[in-house]
Amino acid sequence: MSEISSRLRQVLDSIREAEIKSGRATNSVSLVAVSKFHPAESVLEAIAQGQLLFGENRVQEAVEKFQQVRVQSPQAQLHIIGSLQRNKVKKALSCASCIQSVDRIELLEEIEKQAANLNKTVEVLFEFHTGEESKSGFTSLDSLLPAVEYTCSASHIVPKGFMTMAPFTENQLEIAASFKKLVAIQQEVATRFPNLDLKELSMGMSNDFALAIAEGATLVRIGTAIFGERVY
Repeated sequence: MSEISSRLRQVLDSIREAEIKSGRATNSVSLVAVSKFHPAESVLEAIAQGQLLFGENRVQEAVEKFQQVRVQSPQAQLHIIGSLQRNKVKKALSCASCIQSVDRIELLEEIEKQAANLNKTVEVLFEFHTGEESKSGFTSLDSLLPAVEYTCSASHIVPKGFMTMAPFTENQLEIAASFKKLVAIQQEVATRFPNLDLKELSMGMSNDFALAIAEGATLVRIGTAIFGERVY
């Protein structure tokens, strides 16, 4: 078994253990294997072990990499998880099924426009700022609600939930507070938009995914623990 395969198995086992410890149903949490800065060959190693969902931050890198990956594994799914500029949306939609990092209504408008041109339906998560000052995301309910409202009339966008990045700290209370804040946002928005299915909570990375699972994560974004340090 390769090093990536071994690490992937350890991560999946840790996710299952965290589900049990938190009283969550088995397989209620999905792994987004973050393959940024790693080559297509590493992605294919993970796919060979059954991992089909991946996350990338940089659009150009993602497009080039997954064009290669899908020659051998057309079933691989890609989520864009990094900050997305409007002029990169068309390229992003050419390879991704979900944009996790929607942080403004103008981006949603561009996604709808480009998805319509591609005759494609795209899932989105609303990124909400709960941690460091440098991180992007909606910063208030007042700014988020119009964006959610927009998706109700956008025929090529399917809103699925929310995403956040916890502060980069060893303080477990601060990290947990970040995750709790996203859960509170999800509950408030779901109350206001009962017809939308907003159950996905993308939160937790290599250093804090067990805590994220305890707080309700349905998607965890893990890269280093699987692929190791960046290759390029």
